[in-house]
Amino acid sequence: MRLLRPIRTAGLVVAAAMLAIGLHSPTADAGEAQDLVDKAELTVNAFRVDPDMGSMRELMRRAEGVLIIPQVLKAGFFIGGEGGTGVLMTRQVGGWSPPAFYTMGAGSIGLQFGAQASEVILVFMTKRAIDAVLFNKVKLGADASVAAGPIGAGIEAGTTTNFREDVYSYSKSKGLFAGASVEGAVLDTRESLNLEYYGRNVSPEDIVFKNRVDNRDADDLRDALNRLLRTRS
Repeated sequence: MRLLRPIRTAGLVVAAAMLAIGLHSPTADAGEAQDLVDKAELTVNAFRVDPDMGSMRELMRRAEGVLIIPQVLKAGFFIGGEGGTGVLMTRQVGGWSPPAFYTMGAGSIGLQFGAQASEVILVFMTKRAIDAVLFNKVKLGADASVAAGPIGAGIEAGTTTNFREDVYSYSKSKGLFAGASVEGAVLDTRESLNLEYYGRNVSPEDIVFKNRVDNRDADDLRDALNRLLRTRS
């Protein structure tokens, strides 16, 4: 019974960290959806011109979809929390789907210190991974295999043909954080933002596969993704 107290305490600290990050905050929903789409466009443009993201651009040409999170905040002192909100888009004939809004969050216990703000792009290589995200609350590394994408200008484009993971993660970070990883993070739909952006209740499947709704204010983001696909390493 004595072991329960530190475990409970750890859980409370992680929960507090996640709340501090602002996941699922109803008060933050007003006007947040378009702001996220605009910031996602800036993230895509930043990754498009980064010489270290050549392998990501190669993978994107064969990807089933992408989750763009303009800001993932991480903080920890032995007990850590991380989270952010972004947009999921799938490849379609002639372009990209409208964006569906998702959160990514995790808590961890272990040797970790510091704080970090990151831009994160998750590249989905399989339809199985996309389906898992659409129809379930997904834990990366458990429900869908995930690996950090190779970074560096010296990465050969041909080596991407050997990759076998469902999802590859790429990030641009500011700050110091030891022990940070997207593995173990949970992806979950942000229903309130989908409602705000499209004006009615729709499922992520309705948005990214069935095209039952659209918002032309996402066109600049779609154009940014298309430019990224045309950029050669």
